[in-house]
Amino acid sequence: MTAILNILWRVWMVIIGLIFTILWGIPVYILSFRKSHYRYCYFFIRMWAYCMYYGMGMSYKRINLSKQNLNRNQQYVFVSNHTSIMDIMLMLILLPNHPLCFVGKKELVKIPIFGTIYKRICVMVDRSSARSRADVYRRCAEKMQEGCSIVIFPEGGVPDDTSIILDNFKDGAFILATKHKFSIAAFTFVGLKEMFPFNNKKGYPGCAKAYFNGIYEPNLSMTELKSVVYEEIKNVLNKYYLINK
Repeated sequence: MTAILNILWRVWMVIIGLIFTILWGIPVYILSFRKSHYRYCYFFIRMWAYCMYYGMGMSYKRINLSKQNLNRNQQYVFVSNHTSIMDIMLMLILLPNHPLCFVGKKELVKIPIFGTIYKRICVMVDRSSARSRADVYRRCAEKMQEGCSIVIFPEGGVPDDTSIILDNFKDGAFILATKHKFSIAAFTFVGLKEMFPFNNKKGYPGCAKAYFNGIYEPNLSMTELKSVVYEEIKNVLNKYYLINK
């Protein structure tokens, strides 16, 4: 796609984002006042994700690298690589039976309309505040006790250097898992980095691949668990980029 078409494509995203955030955001806002209603709230959140993801011409193929199955009655800490805003929508689409709560930046609350919904369904963190970062674990554990699973992108953001296949992992997801004995479930998203990057002049509609790496029990040290999950995700990405050079 040319730069001009890409800009128009991104404008289209703003248009459908406004429409579907209002459409699905109203029931989310109403239901979010009671914690016990979050499972119903999650249905509308997933509808928003479907509309945004497919509305941008995206699709996906799930590939299981593990014979393990997610227990719909168990909460997990879900992790994946992070290269696109579409990672959020894809994670929501992939997990219908595990109401998700994302750990996200506090600054996103400032986005009109979206921010009102965002602060009700996310654990927000002020990265400039050590106290806020430390309190995340307690709030995430509370969310999981309420029946939610947590999504953390352990790279902590998208690196400015696009040649980096997988940035170093932060400790947060793995501290949460080992401290509170929650299992880690890992996905590797392939293709979204090229299809919908943060560069507004690049990208194209296409089919991403979502590899399910497996479930990792918190019976290792935090450092060991982080290293194992990092290597599993990195191996999938290395194979993909080696084949597609």
